[in-house]
Amino acid sequence: MTKKQCFGTSHVPLSPAVRAGDYVYVSGQVPVDGDGKIVEGGVGPQTTRVLENITSVLALAGCDLTDVVKTTVWLKHAEDFAEFNAAYAPFFKKDPPARSTAESRLMIDIRVEIEAIAYKPL
Repeated sequence: MTKKQCFGTSHVPLSPAVRAGDYVYVSGQVPVDGDGKIVEGGVGPQTTRVLENITSVLALAGCDLTDVVKTTVWLKHAEDFAEFNAAYAPFFKKDPPARSTAESRLMIDIRVEIEAIAYKPL
């Protein structure tokens, strides 16, 4: 494995993405816009924003959503699962990644957080 490489900056002690060899690990992304404001409108719009944020972070590492092999999702409310799936599915139309989804209390007042692992050989 090659030395790890970090991508992006954050106002908290983490890297938005880290490449370790052929894998890129994307830290949990939350539904905030470019100004750092939480997206309103429920889990659907929040899921869309989170996946747009993941897309941006992956680009820093030379990857895109087609390189994602695994996601982990935390939903604030299990009853949001259907609406979440409806917003998530269009981002992975072909060969969706493996995924785990759990209901969890989140660190800020949001409905969804998603982390991703991408595979793209160097």
